[in-house]
Amino acid sequence: MHAPSKLLFLPGASGNAAFWQPLANQLTTDAEKVIVGYPGLGQEPPAPNVKGFDDLVRTVVSQIDQPTALIAQSMGGVIAICAALEKPELVTHLVLAVTSGGIESRELGARDWRAGLVESNPSLPEWFVSFKSDLTHELGRITQPVLLLWGDADPFSPVAIGQRLLELFPNALLHMTSGGNHNLAHDHAPRLAPVVDAHLTPATYAGC
Repeated sequence: MHAPSKLLFLPGASGNAAFWQPLANQLTTDAEKVIVGYPGLGQEPPAPNVKGFDDLVRTVVSQIDQPTALIAQSMGGVIAICAALEKPELVTHLVLAVTSGGIESRELGARDWRAGLVESNPSLPEWFVSFKSDLTHELGRITQPVLLLWGDADPFSPVAIGQRLLELFPNALLHMTSGGNHNLAHDHAPRLAPVVDAHLTPATYAGC
């Protein structure tokens, strides 16, 4: 697998693009770094052509115009997987942090995040809050190298989800961070940057 020439960083459901800035700053790759904003979420104004989750995926897919790695947080991981399924020929790698991955997470011990997020972000579009997916049977089509970043102190995406995704992706590695919670990719950026850099190199990453 070739190294990417572009990195797309996808935030979580809050749409907070600044979430990825610490990790982006720490990475040593020469690839172009683009932190994606979601229309209608976070600080991004709504866009008339984004009225549902599929539209949001299309806005990401439109930015995959060269060999690209998708680096995604939480709900952004579902967007990344959908985008990779749309443009498999240009997506080189995935880095997924504490995501549901589009699989059923309640039965794996995940706490529901929606009510708290709506309370702190009352302007969230209803279509985003109500969106649910089941990509379980699609994950086997993701043949690119996938790095799963997890913490052992995350109530919203417990370790069991990462372990399940490790089983479902054909080519995945799971990296655990002791004490990491749902913000681990932001809070532990200096520790995780070398892991992500290694994952993005053409040579096979030998372990986590």
